[in-house]
Formats: sequence, structure tokens, C-alpha cells
Amino acid sequence: MKRFLIADDHPTIRKGVKLILENAFSELEIGEASSGVEVFKQINNKKWDILILDIDMPGRNGLEVLKDLRERNIKLPVLVFSFHPEKQIAIRVLKAGAWGYLSKDAAFEELANAINQILSGRKYITSSLAEQMVSYMETPSNKAPHELLSDREYETLLLFAKGKSVSQIAEELSLGTPTISTYRARILEKMGMTNNAELMSYALRNNLV
Repeated sequence: MKRFLIADDHPTIRKGVKLILENAFSELEIGEASSGVEVFKQINNKKWDILILDIDMPGRNGLEVLKDLRERNIKLPVLVFSFHPEKQIAIRVLKAGAWGYLSKDAAFEELANAINQILSGRKYITSSLAEQMVSYMETPSNKAPHELLSDREYETLLLFAKGKSVSQIAEELSLGTPTISTYRARILEKMGMTNNAELMSYALRNNLV
């Protein structure tokens, strides 16, 4: 029996993914988590064959979950399944330790294909992502401004882009406001911007939120 863990804070998405998996696989056990904290509770309670992970979850988001898995040396294959466009986030999640990235805009059957590939011991990389990775390695100087950010800075950028204040972000990430202010200063410097309005405009233009 295969055991799949679905981590997404939207019950409707979890239900849809569950239906797809039940139609594509037999002898299957499915677990659910709506936050990073719940992911690790599930992992501590049971052995899973794969984690299907969303990026945008409350508290510790998908990138933080990937980082925690690596730091705890937990050998669990992860397929990131997110609304973020592949070109904006896929390379970042692969560098963070994911075995593959699939946009939620993809055809339903592609989810099963991605999972089968990962369960066979291979990374799941679409042809478009492979081209992007080659371009990324050949011309690193052509990186988009947000690709210069660390994972924590990128996470903070997304929250600012959603209109959240320093204090709100500090509370959500369980960090101090001075730390968030420092991240903000670094983000603005790296991206050559001066205020939150420019960050929001950039994020919208580049489909980051």
C-alpha cells in the first residue's frame, strides 16, 4: 500500500487532489495537513511515500517545510503542487530539496504522472522547466530581481506584495518586527526599489501573487 500526504490549506483543493489520486492509484492511504505544523505531526506519526505540498500555507510555508525536512534529514520525496507559475518558483523549490514541481493549472492526469515518476526514484521536471534550468545555468546574470532573494526574503516579499504590514508579517512568521524590517531593507536594495508600492507592482506584473 502506498501512503500519500497532501498538504494544502484549502479543503477544496485537498478534496480534489484526493479524488484524482483515488482514481489513479489502488491500495492507497491518504493523509491530509493544512499547515506546516500539521505536516510534521503527520510525518512523526506515520511513514509516507510522498508529500504533495502547497507553497502558500499559514505559518511556515512550503519553502520553509522543505528547509525543515532537509535540516531534520527526513528522506521524504516532495512534489510541490502550487498555483505559482512554474517559471517563478520551480527552480527555487528544486534547490530547496523538492523532487518536482507541478502547477495546479496542469491537467489532472499530469499529477499522477508526476507522482509515478517520483515514486520510481526520478525527479519530475517538465520540458519547459528543463529549458529554464539550462538558460539559468548558462546566463546567471539574467536572473530576475526576485531570484536574487534568499528563501526567507522571497517569502517576505510575497507577504508585502499581499499588502501586509511589517507587524503582520512578523506575527505570521513568528519573527520580531526589527527582523522583518531588515528583510524589507535587503529586498528593496537587491531589487533596486524604494517602497512597498513598487514591490506590490513588481509582484503583480510577474504573477508572483
